[in-house]
Amino acid sequence: MLVGLQNVTFEFGARVIVEDATWHIQPNERIGLIGFNGTGKSTLLKVLVGQYAPSAGTVERGRETTIGYLHQDLLSFDTNESILQVALSAFEKVLQLEKEIEALGHELEKTGDEKTLIAYTDKLHELELLGGYNIQHKTEEVLQGLGFSNADLNRPYKEFSGGWRMRVLLAKMILAQPDLLLLDEPTNHLDLPSIEWLEKYLQHYQGAVVIVSHDKYFLNRMVTKIVELYQRQLHFYNGNYEFYEKEKAVRIEMQQKAYENQQDYIRQNERLVERFRAKASKAAMAQSIMKKLDKLDRIEDVTVERPDLRINFRVDKVPGRVIVELDQLSKAFGDNVILKNAKAEIDRGDKIALIGANGKGKSTLLRIIADVESFSGNRKWGHNVDESFYAQHQLEALHLNNSILEEMRGCGSQMTDLELRALLGCFLFSGDDTDKKIKILSGGEKARVALAKTIVSRANFLMLDEPTNHLDMHSVDLLIGALNKYEGTLILVSHDRHFIARTANKIWEIVDGEIKEFKGPYDEWVAWNERMKKNRDTKKTEEGPSKIKPEEKPVVAPAPPQAANIPINKELKKELQRQQKLFQQTEEALNKNKALLQQLEKDLANPDLYSDKDRFVKTEQAYKAAVAENQQLEKKYEEVFTKLMQLEEQQ
Repeated sequence: MLVGLQNVTFEFGARVIVEDATWHIQPNERIGLIGFNGTGKSTLLKVLVGQYAPSAGTVERGRETTIGYLHQDLLSFDTNESILQVALSAFEKVLQLEKEIEALGHELEKTGDEKTLIAYTDKLHELELLGGYNIQHKTEEVLQGLGFSNADLNRPYKEFSGGWRMRVLLAKMILAQPDLLLLDEPTNHLDLPSIEWLEKYLQHYQGAVVIVSHDKYFLNRMVTKIVELYQRQLHFYNGNYEFYEKEKAVRIEMQQKAYENQQDYIRQNERLVERFRAKASKAAMAQSIMKKLDKLDRIEDVTVERPDLRINFRVDKVPGRVIVELDQLSKAFGDNVILKNAKAEIDRGDKIALIGANGKGKSTLLRIIADVESFSGNRKWGHNVDESFYAQHQLEALHLNNSILEEMRGCGSQMTDLELRALLGCFLFSGDDTDKKIKILSGGEKARVALAKTIVSRANFLMLDEPTNHLDMHSVDLLIGALNKYEGTLILVSHDRHFIARTANKIWEIVDGEIKEFKGPYDEWVAWNERMKKNRDTKKTEEGPSKIKPEEKPVVAPAPPQAANIPINKELKKELQRQQKLFQQTEEALNKNKALLQQLEKDLANPDLYSDKDRFVKTEQAYKAAVAENQQLEKKYEEVFTKLMQLEEQQ
């Protein structure tokens, strides 16, 4: 065991965060610590590292256990050192050795003493064993993985914003390789490429990792155990987040049934007591029943901490087919060219996710579309477009002296106060919170108010910049549900892959100053990109190393042929059309089969099924057949897709 809680109770003022909790963290475990906002997840991490002492119970730590703890409070650290120097300070022992070796070297030059030579040689050997000759390369590799360029490495740490500083501190922490890493919202300050890099790095990390995160996608890929802080108790689930969701639903159902059965038992016995109490001959029996009920270990009713309120968008008017036309767009900040003669179109019904690394211009393009950023070129609104733009800087438009409820009333939504309070509950403002003045809210709370205002705006075109940044998982799911029902058009920027995968039907990416469009959801875009990379790697291998130029950059999307006089190969075109049709049919069959699989899995999770043997056998056989069919269809999908790519390249 590395660290453990033994019957720990912790109270923060009058509020109990956790009660009689026992939790032992073992070497190499990958744990996700989850819970609604405000339940005390970050506080529990502070108890684990010893920043807070428990009210009762003990916190146990191995004598040699080293702990790395990444949290928001670290941002108070400041220095004139370069980010490379800050990250290198993770290797404290190696740096100390280097100083000792340098001092011994100077002494050896002066004296030539044999004892000094032996000490010098021993220290060099120790440095080699500690990997001291590789620390610079390793540090640069980690910093680059987290999104820093070579030019950034020698820039002073104090020049960077909070998000980039947090990346430096994360790099330092993982380079130190503690036995246990405690990471509080590590993906909050990362873009998609950096999150993917961190995932791969942590999957091979030689130590235990505990992660507090609202990023379901990240948790699903990273953890093998979920610890939920719920109603002051710790609940353990041996699986990733997806497993937790299914298992929790089963546990809640079982607890509810057990509660109802116990309530029936209590009511029956209470009726007996009432009947027997008046009769002297039965009084002893009544007393016995009452004692038995008093000793009963009561099962709690299943209460949902946050009700499943529905967020509904309302659209006043239907726009034309085209929402926005972008043509010959160009935008640069000094030498940093964001867009160069870019062209794109947003059509009615599009739900676009604008993705890519930080600094590529996602938010800039969103502001250009919203007409709040200068640019050269043409952008043109379509007919009847009623737009609403949500971004962090929109917080300045909030009226500081209004209460939250008053701010919502001024949106012209025609919603009642009851409806507005229900909506605000989805954004973590409950009860008297809605009467708070805007001026006393934190940055995160103001952002949630601004997002709630966007939702009730009745717009038919939404532009959302990082809308999930200050929401917990439950609220993100509510927002996903609302956006899926939304009848309007939207474009969003987000690094939450679960959110993107569940909302977008198109992907936009800025590549070499152009807007590349992929017509399909995020998961298909990821699979397509992987196939393209695989095809490029295969092609490069076949061509041989001599034909690959070092400066060659991977092409994100295959470019259409430019030459106008190339004769059309009719047979090739016919075969391409046939494969496209086959691809569409296979995709439809695969989606249909996946829906069947989900239904059968739901049936198999129903305890009532196992009371009917014939029905159970029939359902199980159907499930096995659907799994086999799914494997065949996925294989066929891969084959047809590869064939299609080959034919498109031949055109």
